[in-house]
Amino acid sequence: MKQLAQYQDGRLELQEVPEPVLMPGGVLVRTTCSVISPGTERMKVEQAKMSLLEKARARPDQVRKVLDTARTLGWKAAVEKVRNRLESPTPLGYSAAGVVVAVDALNTRFRVGDRVACGGAECAHHAEVIAVPDLLAAKVPEGVEDWQAAYTTLAAIAMQGVRQAQTQIGERVLVIGQGLMGLLTTRLLQIAGARVMAVDLNEARLETAKQMGAERVASADVANAVREWTSGMGVDAVLLCVGGQSAEVTAQAVACLRDRGTLVIVGMHDASLEWKTAFQKDITVRYSRSYGPGRYDTSYEWGGVDYPAGYVRWTENRNFEACLELMRSGQLDLKPVTTRRVGFGDVVGVYARLESEVGVVIECAGGKPMAESTERRTNFPVRSGSELENSFYVSTLDVIGAGNFVRTMLLLHVKGKMALGTVVNGTGLSARHVKEKFGFAKAATDFAEATSEAVIIGTRHDWHAAMVLRALKAGRHVFVEKPLCLTPDELAVMDAAMVETTGSLMVGFNRRFAPAAVEMKKWLDGAPGAKMMSYQVCAGVLATDHWYADPAQGGRIIGEACHMLDFACFMLGRPVRVSAQKAGAGADSVSAQVEFAEGSTFQLIYSAEGDSAFPKESIRVFANGLVAECENFMKLTVWKNRKVKVTKHASKGHAEEMAAWLGFLKDGKPHPLPDAQSRQSMRLTFAVVEAVRRSAVIDLDKHSMAHAAGVVNESP
Repeated sequence: MKQLAQYQDGRLELQEVPEPVLMPGGVLVRTTCSVISPGTERMKVEQAKMSLLEKARARPDQVRKVLDTARTLGWKAAVEKVRNRLESPTPLGYSAAGVVVAVDALNTRFRVGDRVACGGAECAHHAEVIAVPDLLAAKVPEGVEDWQAAYTTLAAIAMQGVRQAQTQIGERVLVIGQGLMGLLTTRLLQIAGARVMAVDLNEARLETAKQMGAERVASADVANAVREWTSGMGVDAVLLCVGGQSAEVTAQAVACLRDRGTLVIVGMHDASLEWKTAFQKDITVRYSRSYGPGRYDTSYEWGGVDYPAGYVRWTENRNFEACLELMRSGQLDLKPVTTRRVGFGDVVGVYARLESEVGVVIECAGGKPMAESTERRTNFPVRSGSELENSFYVSTLDVIGAGNFVRTMLLLHVKGKMALGTVVNGTGLSARHVKEKFGFAKAATDFAEATSEAVIIGTRHDWHAAMVLRALKAGRHVFVEKPLCLTPDELAVMDAAMVETTGSLMVGFNRRFAPAAVEMKKWLDGAPGAKMMSYQVCAGVLATDHWYADPAQGGRIIGEACHMLDFACFMLGRPVRVSAQKAGAGADSVSAQVEFAEGSTFQLIYSAEGDSAFPKESIRVFANGLVAECENFMKLTVWKNRKVKVTKHASKGHAEEMAAWLGFLKDGKPHPLPDAQSRQSMRLTFAVVEAVRRSAVIDLDKHSMAHAAGVVNESP
């Protein structure tokens, strides 16, 4: 299929990419029309054309992330991550319509052949086929044409702004900005019974505003125009539908409001309020968040968990439906705002003149149902016994999940050292980019197309267990990023799978491969007797919208602290007993104490508090006649015989673990991380989580046997 791709140097290309696959509960839609949002998409294109310095000034938050990466992984890794992001294409578009061509078995609302309106910057792209979750799609009623339905998401944004204003019949409302969003807002306010004054510097758009229902228009001296229109009272509400940052625009909006009026910010406008005027008028300021309640809530949008209408009357999906009904009834006429209709093959040229456009409809040739099954394919093809007999030498490698981490930390160390077969990613655009960049033979979105003898799995955590099990069943050699799985039950199934498979398993516990770690272990192995190790992690506060914060991903202890617990096993041997406590109100700060069979002890302090300038990972070990200290695996200091030795390192182990795994695959060298050790580290991780939950000391041998029997004593 074809999809529009944008690069960070400003280039736009119409690319041939793999079609997306069905997501759980979702639908596959062959696009018939999509709509360009001139304001948002023009801003993205302009930002892409900025120099690196201009980008840094515009996004200081991203600069801080780069600096944090440099502190923890070194400048080489930080530069590579930045380069990967700048080279990677991104999709455009978030408002489309089309025909359902496949339906997931979990979906009960749609059927093949249904016409639907689709939304979401994560899925409703300018592409011939899109995969959409249930609640980001709405059925198009009879009487609404596809080009009209393609406006649904944009209309829902305007509708949510109108709802935030809480206007009543007869109230006077000022709409500042008459781009596409402002014009839709003007019309929806008029439908709701409000009297509207439209403001814009473009006289042609003010003429369109009149067609959309504006009672008055103004391009200059707005305050006096409002004063005359409202007999000096001021408007009941102002809806700000402009982007950018302008104290003058915000001041104008506040000046036009009546006492205790409402200011609603609909566009991406960085408002700056003058305190005295806003305070004296006692105004209410509201930001309208996109399409409505449910937006940016992963459980709603991607999990399909709807909000009860009795508690949340107007969700984003119900806003979609309301907009479509207004189109059906003829109340929302979209012809005045549609300035251009263009074929998909000619879309690139439109972006050069977006400033002169209002609504641009892209017309695709879609609409015909696809022939393939509506069931999601989730199994790797299983090779026959004859294929497995001589398969120790691995000739090709597939990759499932090719995000920035996999590209930067793993594929960078594989490229040119082994033939690459198929790269599979959730979005065809990314899959195609990684194929071209690293030299894969094929790009795909369905991991059933991964057929090589070995596979790297770098998806989100909740996919790991299922994908590993299927790959092992198919007799493949598997490298999976940590964590191996998310629950003890999944681990038990993994234990059984390892007995039967002809393949192998390696988990991405890279820290044990770091040069500083290897050197530290040599020192400790030369010091007889028990050791005392302390591992402190200043992890920092996690943004609430980060995917790690999704409970379905297992949380940070399972997702990241498993690294530290594996490191302890690597250094100290077999863990036998663990106790742990949660610190603070959140679940991200934990202190754990582990006893090992040889008498060694380990303390983990994993904290979401602290200061980001402090080293993220600090390790200190006391042994017989020596003390070793390691900072971010970049600096190792050893005190022995009243002498101090300091060594500097530049790797956290990703390059070394990949080299070791490739040596196993290609040259028959011993497996660098036997699966039993990885599973031991995961058992320890689950024991820490349970120790926190139960406020108990966990005996690991009894704990493992209890889980194997399917019974765990829940009492402290």
